[in-house]
Amino acid sequence: MPPFGPALLILLYFTSLATSCTEQERSSLLQFNTELSYDSGLSSSWENTKDCCKWEGITCSSDMTVTDVFLTSRSLQGHISVSLGNLTSLLHLNLSHNFLSGSLPMELVSSKSIVVLDVSFNQLNGDLQELQSLAPVSFLQVLNISSNLFTGRFPSTTWEVMKSLVVLNASNNSFTGQIPTTFCVSTLSFAVLELSYNQFSGSIPPELGNCSTLKSLHAGHNKLSGTLPDELFNINSLEHLFLHNNQYEGSLIGIGNLTNLVTLDLGGNGLCGNIPESIGELKRLEELHLDDNSMSGELPSTLSNCKNLIIIDLKSNDFSGELTKVSFSKLPNLKILDVVWNNFTGAVPESIYSCSNLTALRLSSNRFHGQLSERIDNLKSLSFLSIVNNSITNITRALQILRSCRSLTTLLIGKNFMDEAMPEDDTFNGFENLQVLFINDCSLSGKIPLWLSKLTSLEMLALYNNQLTGTVPDWINSLTFLFYIDISNNSLTGEISTALTNMPMLETNKVAPKSFELPIYLAQSLEYLILSAFPKMLNLGNNNLTGVIPKEIGRLKALISLNLSSNKLTGTIPQSICNLTNLQKVDLSSNHLTGAIPTSLNNLHFLSQFNISNNDLEGPIPFVGQLSTFPSYSFDGNPKLSGPMIAHHCDSAETIQSKKQTGEKDEKVIFVIAFGAFFCVGVLYDLTVISRFLG
Repeated sequence: MPPFGPALLILLYFTSLATSCTEQERSSLLQFNTELSYDSGLSSSWENTKDCCKWEGITCSSDMTVTDVFLTSRSLQGHISVSLGNLTSLLHLNLSHNFLSGSLPMELVSSKSIVVLDVSFNQLNGDLQELQSLAPVSFLQVLNISSNLFTGRFPSTTWEVMKSLVVLNASNNSFTGQIPTTFCVSTLSFAVLELSYNQFSGSIPPELGNCSTLKSLHAGHNKLSGTLPDELFNINSLEHLFLHNNQYEGSLIGIGNLTNLVTLDLGGNGLCGNIPESIGELKRLEELHLDDNSMSGELPSTLSNCKNLIIIDLKSNDFSGELTKVSFSKLPNLKILDVVWNNFTGAVPESIYSCSNLTALRLSSNRFHGQLSERIDNLKSLSFLSIVNNSITNITRALQILRSCRSLTTLLIGKNFMDEAMPEDDTFNGFENLQVLFINDCSLSGKIPLWLSKLTSLEMLALYNNQLTGTVPDWINSLTFLFYIDISNNSLTGEISTALTNMPMLETNKVAPKSFELPIYLAQSLEYLILSAFPKMLNLGNNNLTGVIPKEIGRLKALISLNLSSNKLTGTIPQSICNLTNLQKVDLSSNHLTGAIPTSLNNLHFLSQFNISNNDLEGPIPFVGQLSTFPSYSFDGNPKLSGPMIAHHCDSAETIQSKKQTGEKDEKVIFVIAFGAFFCVGVLYDLTVISRFLG
């Protein structure tokens, strides 16, 4: 036998003994399962064998000790048992994406074996207990407690005993207090700190400047204030800085020192001043978010040196000057450029059209002028274009150019082309992928053009606040995906086309949840991220439409908002409107409607806005149900209506008698009050005289 033979036999002997996990580990895992109120069938799975190394979600090492517990996304409910701390060889514990509640056992945080602890996306609550600085050293490298219900002040001394900590994610909780200063006191490898979506106050502690290996700092959506400390700009290792939506002030003078930055997000603060020339030192920068601040001045030409930029978001500031100072042709990777709500002037820079990877371009609410360049057809990937509220001219040429952008799905060009004519060229081709088209607030003359019928993918059409004439064309129901129609505030005539009562997407609740490349804003504080967030709407208000409301309107059972106000409609409110049980807004005001209010309108239980004022309706207003909840102005201007919520009542004999009785009661009440007041004054006078006499 070779000299190593006996040793090999001994090794094989002891290996044969370790054929399953220990009884201690088995009972610890069973105790964990016992404390679950719902285990999604875990116990039945574990009962199949006594060897816990073969249990679902459990991994053991070669010596049959439990090293991994991976039970993510199992819909587990109940508490996390402290018994898991008895698994002395456990390295990775992942219980994320469940419904676990209660506290987090600190025995797991202070474990001498666990290196990765992930309990994110649960319902853990209460305070996170503090580990004292004299506690045994924790070997944790990754601690993820994000997306829970933790409250209270965030621990401060706990991090002193975590000498191996690399990643800490406590985002999306309700922690309060200040950000601790001790993260880098003991560890030399701390790299990721994520504290976003909490209630931290104060400022970024200057001590974070000692974190020489910090790569990612996320503390957005808190209540942090003050100025950014100079020490922050000395962390040369920093790659991702996310402080969005806090209350920071001051300028970005030191930003050029962070030469390794890939993502810079300081949006939603109160920063002022301009973007410093040193921004050009950030050669690795891919995302720049400075939106919703108070920054001003011209953009530095050195921004062109950031050749890896993919996103530039400068919206809602006070930037001015011409964009031509930036050479966008040096930014070949640029996909998103958003400068809405600024004061940029001049023409749209030609260099933008060199960004062949651009998918979203928003130049709205600035002071750009002139015509669109033919070079825009170089943007083969452009999906989202918004130039709303500028001084762009020549709508016919603009549409002829834009139709070559085959990838366009969202086109917002309203508040331009003032007092021009809507192009009626029936030979228009293109826009085959267009889903959203807004040409509003332009005072355009002409008719609703036939070329719109070729936009077979169209889902939203807004032509409101123009001067369009003629009738609503019958071909409109050939746009089978159209669910949002706003052609209000024009001069359209004729009767309501029955084609509008046969719109396929207004008869079904199905709308694909497609995301926009950029949010669509109907107001500065009202944003829509996905197409299906818009209501299914038919708005024909403020035109010159005549005739009756067709009873076929009852087919549009998915309709949420119906506005037929300020027209010349006659006849009664059709009973079929009561079939539109999804309606939330109805406005039929300022027409010539007659007859009674259908009592079955009370069945519209989602109705939150209702207006039938200024018509010729008659009869009682329902005093119970949904309609009784609306204010009087919803019914004003109908002299023949009666009801408790309006001042006018029907002059029936019963009503007159009621008024007479009410008047007699009022006279009696006045007499009693007057007599009582006279009596009290007399008594007080007598008491005064007597007191003086006795005094």
